[in-house]
Parts: sequence; C-alpha cells; structure tokens
Amino acid sequence: MTVLEVLNAATGHLRKQGVESPRLNAEHLLAKVLAMKNRIDLYLEFERTLGEAERAPLRDLVRRRTEGIPLQHLLGTVDFLGFTFATDGRALIPRPETEQLVELVLAEGSFEAIVDVGTGSGVIALSLALKRPESTVTACEISPDALALARENAERHGLADRVTFLESDLLSSVSGPLSAIVANLPYIPTGDLASLSREVRHDPALALDGGTDGLDAIRRLAGEAAAKLAPGGLLALEIGYDQAARVREILAKENFRDISPRRDYQNIERFLIARHG
Repeated sequence: MTVLEVLNAATGHLRKQGVESPRLNAEHLLAKVLAMKNRIDLYLEFERTLGEAERAPLRDLVRRRTEGIPLQHLLGTVDFLGFTFATDGRALIPRPETEQLVELVLAEGSFEAIVDVGTGSGVIALSLALKRPESTVTACEISPDALALARENAERHGLADRVTFLESDLLSSVSGPLSAIVANLPYIPTGDLASLSREVRHDPALALDGGTDGLDAIRRLAGEAAAKLAPGGLLALEIGYDQAARVREILAKENFRDISPRRDYQNIERFLIARHG
C-alpha cells in the first residue's frame, strides 16, 4: 500500500470509531511511525510504498487512539507557543487556551520574579523563561511525577540552570516578595469529572479536580498570593468557563484590584488578570 492509501484507510477507521479530526490524527501517527519531523512531509511521499514493518506499528497506534488514548500521549510531545515539549500521563496535556494565558502575561510587561503554580509539564514556566530571559522563573508543583516531567522539559530546552523547580503545595515553599504569579490550577467541579471525554480522563485527577465548586485551589491560592506578591504584583489565572464572576469576588476580598476578565478564542471568559494592593 502507498502512503496515501494507508492514510486514507487509517482516516476512515478513526472516523468510523468517532475520533475527532480523523485525518489530522492519521497524519500525525503515520509521521511518527515514519520518523518524520513534520506531518506535512507525508504529502511529498504519497506514492511511497509501505510494507508490513511500517503498517503494523501504525495499526497499533490507531487502535490505541480509538480506545481513547490522547494523540499527544501517543506522539509523546505537544507544541506550545512554537516550542516542543514532552507530555505523558504524569501531567495535564497543555491546551491551546493556556498559550493565551502565557501571551497575556507577556503583554503585561517584564517581571523580575515569576512563579508558575501547579506547573505540570512545565510549559508555562519554561515558555516564560524562553520569552523573558531577564526574569527569574520558579515552577511549583505538588506532584513529584509531574515535577520530574517538567525538569525533563527544562533539559530539552537548556533551561535546567535557569528555572527553579520546587515540590510545593501551591506557594507553601515559595518566599516573597514576588512580582508575578501565573497559574492554571484544577478548576473542574468533582461532580463533573465523570462526564469528561475519554481523552481528558487520561489526565491525572490531581490536575483536574477542583473540589465541589471547582474553586478550592484557586481560593487557597488567592490568599497565599496576596501574602507573597509585592505591591502591584500580577496574578494571572486560567479558570473554568463559568467561574469568572465568582473568582473575581474571591480576588476582591483578598485586596486585588484592576481585576480584568479576558476571553479566549471561543469568546469564553477563560482568564483573570489582577494586581495586588
């Protein structure tokens, strides 16, 4: 079978099994099997003949994808703000919305000391370190497994000596004063976890479960951030689609000002930017 025939067959099977964006998934998986850096390279080799040695591993990847294994876990990497990071079951798969969170922080200017709380795979902290080499960046994470993945990503990008990694329950291990705090914490209500897609349920529960109303971690962070931010320091949060008003009230009670909701590309109030004091 040619590359094109294999792609069409894989796409058809993924579509039949209800996988979203089946053609894109098939291209990524075949590019991985053929050790291509870019799936677009497949278009230059449509007439190439593939034998069983190449089709067998693709069949296995396609089968696992139809079982709900996230594409990013099968590929082992994810693109984030133009950088490539390792991703696996140890941490939340970075979403495109979180790229916007980093862009919002960058748009606020330069900061001497930035802390990423709940760093997961490290994409926020490491992207900020790459974009703002003048800043001191600290990445906090309560999960040792996720922290190990973040360290691996730091090594991948030559940042192991520039970013400080702390095993920490929110800001418990961090000393102030800080000029900026950024966080994408768990914000899904516990009762909603069972209704998440198969793919999302492959993320660690620790990275998803925000308690009864989804705001447990955010509520705690607001108090800790208020105690450790320098006057005028920035707090940037990613939140759930219906949480902006409630989180705004939480921040106001902790003496945050200039609390500004920002919308994502789907016009959802997905972020809050605030200053303290």
